[in-house]
Amino acid sequence: MTRAVLSIGSNIGDSLAHLQSVVDGLQGHVVAVSPVYSTAPWGGVEQQDFLNAIVIVDDPDIDGLGWLRRGQQLEAEADRVREQRWGPRTLDVDVVTCDGIRCDGPELTLPHPRAHERAFVLVPWLAVEPDATLVVDGAEMRVDGLLSGLDAAERDGVQRTALRLELR
Repeated sequence: MTRAVLSIGSNIGDSLAHLQSVVDGLQGHVVAVSPVYSTAPWGGVEQQDFLNAIVIVDDPDIDGLGWLRRGQQLEAEADRVREQRWGPRTLDVDVVTCDGIRCDGPELTLPHPRAHERAFVLVPWLAVEPDATLVVDGAEMRVDGLLSGLDAAERDGVQRTALRLELR
């Protein structure tokens, strides 16, 4: 079993459709999908708010790099262009964790090195996995504890919407 937590986001075009394309593209491997959240942009680039969600997937034949490649393929299908770091995008798919694997390779770092700093990852993750843990600086920490340690403005910038992603 290879279980991964994927953080997905979009703020260009039909953002909900872009997020739904991930769920559809990973059909048969999706274990859980969080509610959709509206989140303030992260990283200091002026842009519109994002729609974000968490997708938990499982496939015994795909490892961390495999999930990264699938995410990149889905981004390409959504016409993702990488012009500006932390800039606007049609689709962003990040591998947050994969079976507790720790790696620091040239293409993939697991767990995601900044996931513990991002309420737009932690809030939707907790919605589908309330007992989630994440390794930070070599120590396994509860995600709810990491979230409570973030600045209130960061947490408050993540708002649940009435939008939904469908398992079809």
